[in-house]
This record gives sequence, structure tokens and C-alpha cells, in this order.
Amino acid sequence: MKRFIVILALLLFVGGAYALIRTDKAHDVETVKPVSQAAVQAVYATGTVEAGVMVPIAPKVGARLMTLEVDEGAVVEKDQLLAQLEDTDIKSTLVDLEAKLALANSDLRRAQTLGKTGAISKSGLDQARAAQKSAQAAVDRAKAELGYLKLLAPEAGTIIKRDGEIGEMIPVNQAVFWMTGGDTLRIETEVDEEDISLVKIGQDVVISADAFPEQIFNGKVQSITPKGDPVARSYRVRVSLNQSTPLMIGMTAETNIITQKKDNALMVPASAVREKKLYVMKGHKPALAEVRTGITTPDMVEILEGVTPEDSIVKNYADASVDDKKETNCNMGTGC
Repeated sequence: MKRFIVILALLLFVGGAYALIRTDKAHDVETVKPVSQAAVQAVYATGTVEAGVMVPIAPKVGARLMTLEVDEGAVVEKDQLLAQLEDTDIKSTLVDLEAKLALANSDLRRAQTLGKTGAISKSGLDQARAAQKSAQAAVDRAKAELGYLKLLAPEAGTIIKRDGEIGEMIPVNQAVFWMTGGDTLRIETEVDEEDISLVKIGQDVVISADAFPEQIFNGKVQSITPKGDPVARSYRVRVSLNQSTPLMIGMTAETNIITQKKDNALMVPASAVREKKLYVMKGHKPALAEVRTGITTPDMVEILEGVTPEDSIVKNYADASVDDKKETNCNMGTGC
């Protein structure tokens, strides 16, 4: 019987010690002090470098591409010939129409002469005039179509892309060339609809690109499309670039749009905050506190109200939350 009592006492002692260790462990959480530091909040988006003004040059009629007078990178002048489309059929048609026009002009002159002597009726003279006008219109139309088969530069600029090859059939309105009228570049990005309310025209943008891994570029928000993409759930934002940038058209760029910046913000680890709540150490026990937050980054959160620089904050909200539940269960007589 004594042996049983001794064994029972030992078991109770071990059990009590284990409970004591768990209780102490419940509040053995890592804490940090809020720190005052510079803080920047940014909206991240990827985009593509493009020309500030891109002009497509396409034929107004479909035809086969016969000659290419310039290539990508060429600097061209206004009305310079860029390419020639096949025009043999139109030229043949024009010769025929000009012959018909010459005959119509001759018939009209003869009718006008006869009209002065009364040898032709007024209706006959009107018919001659109408035939001449119709023939002239046909010639003018053919000449216009012939002009459409010459691709001319609409303004002075640089050819930045060519999509056609000699012998290729080019459909109507399919661009053969893309040109830019200046050296201005910009980045077109897509910003998630959850973040677009933070983005404003004129905000600074920090830019990086894989093509220049050691460099950071600066830009500004140039425009924000007022209509979003309901499928991608995003809004197009264009970022202007400095003229000295080495970025090239078509490159992929990563942008961070600076939406808020402070020189002295009270910051705590992002892991410490959940749903605008965190744990503050009160004595040796963590106590839940509601806070008002400001700038949020992937690693840190600004606290506007709810804690002071002297407070000790539980670094990981989940650690204190688990311990809080354990203590609540213990007080209720369960889960200890």
C-alpha cells in the first residue's frame, strides 16, 4: 500500500511539473519594440515599355507587298515612301479610264459647239456633261486607289517595327509599319482593381528591369484609364519615363508606384498584426489590443493609434493567439 502511495505521489509530482512547464511556456513568446523609421507604401505592377506615340501604317486596300524601302530603326521624313504594294491592275484600269475620260471630254466639247447653233437638244447636252463627270470621277477614284498602294510616312519619325515581307498579301488595314514621332517612352502597366484607388496621376514610380539588373529608373504616373478590364479585374496605368532612359520598346519592367511616404513612422512587423489587432505584453502576459494602421508593406505595418514606442509587441500574432486560447480553455477547465 505504501508503494502504491509513493508511486501515486511521484505521478502527481511529474504531472504538476509538466503543467507548470506548459503554463510558463504559454507566455514565452518573442517580443519586439515598435520602431520609428522611414516608410514607403507602393503599388506593384508589371508592364511593357512602349513609345509615347505609336502610329500604325497600313494600306487602305488589300494588295501584295512588292517593295520595302525602309526597315526597323530607319529615321524617315514626312511623305517619304516606305513600301510599294502591287499596282499593275490599277494602273491598267487607270489607262482605260483615262481613255474613256478623253472621249467624254471630246463628246462634251462637240455637244457644247452644237448647242450654240441649236443642232442638239438641251437634254443631249446634259447627257454629255453627265458622262464627262462620271468619267472624271472614275479616273479620280482610280488615282486615289493607286495612291493607297504607296505606304508613305504620315510624319517625321522613326520606324520601330515592320510586320510585312516582300511577296506577302497584305489585307486592308493590317499595319506593315509602326512608327513613333518622338523619343518619348512610357510603360503601360495593369494595376489590380483592389489597389487602383491608391494610384494618382503625378505619383513617383520606381522602375526596374531584368535587362538592367543593377539599375533603378524613375518615372511618374502619366494616366489612368477610367474603364477597367472586367475579366482581368485591372486598370491600365501609363508611366512616363525620362528621355535619358536606356530602356527599349518592348522590354518588360517592374514598377512600384509610390502611394505614400513618411520619414518617421511607427512600425511593427507585419506578422504581429491581424485584422487591425495585435498583442501587447502586460506584465508577463500578452493582451489583445485594437490598433489603427497606416502604411503597409510586405514586412512592416505602420501603427497610427493603439501602441506606443515603449510597448513590447508579440512578434508573431499566431503565437500569442494560440496561447490566449489555451489560457481561456484552462480558465474554463478544459484544454489544459
